[in-house]
Amino acid sequence: MSRLMPLLIIIPALIAWEAASRSGLWNPLLFPPVEKITREVALFFTRPASLLETWTSLYRALGGFALAAAVGVPLGMVMGRSRRAGELLDPLFSGTYAVPKLALFPIFVFVFGIGSLSKVALIFLECLYPIVIVTAQGARGVNRVLLWSAANMGAGAAAALRRVVIPASAPFIFAGFRVALPISLIVVVITEMVSSADGLGYLVIYSLSSLKTDRMLAVVLVIAALGWLLDRALVVLRDRLIYWEKLETYYV
Repeated sequence: MSRLMPLLIIIPALIAWEAASRSGLWNPLLFPPVEKITREVALFFTRPASLLETWTSLYRALGGFALAAAVGVPLGMVMGRSRRAGELLDPLFSGTYAVPKLALFPIFVFVFGIGSLSKVALIFLECLYPIVIVTAQGARGVNRVLLWSAANMGAGAAAALRRVVIPASAPFIFAGFRVALPISLIVVVITEMVSSADGLGYLVIYSLSSLKTDRMLAVVLVIAALGWLLDRALVVLRDRLIYWEKLETYYV
């Protein structure tokens, strides 16, 4: 039953969309029938070119996200466990977090070119902030009793980091990942809409400029499905690696 719960929202939304499409109050270009959108979704998976565009967007998004995770987790751990590092870097991250990194995209294009590198670099920068900030908060909030217990049992700094700090911070690290992963998809689609001749973002803007709204909405649905699948995969990985937390949490 829990897996069917989203249908309680999706089905009424589809019914409302179909009613708006067939009411005659709006242009069919704005509200194409659900049947046309569904057909375009099915055709999307039969076109090799569309699958190639999907792969292009995925490797850009996941490449930038992986780089941000590789840099952000160690940096967040250092900020969380070192007072000097925190005092030095916290103002930098908190002060520049609100700056829209997409505004810097023309500079990235000028430096890295119009290809994938500029997009991956921007995705890396966008994903870095939530990963660093949430990881630092988790590392800083490790229960002192756990650290004292590890010290009393003879654990050195390296052993305490490996056996206590990292496992205690792991839920926060994955929370940062769940924030950053959809950001990577958002940024790759936007940058491909602005300056690209491939990728899902290019398909969105090309379909819209061709007045094929049904095809554009089909691509949007594919992007939404990709985001959901990536998030589910991350949750499954999290539950496998952080199995102990499931024993301590429950729903009210």
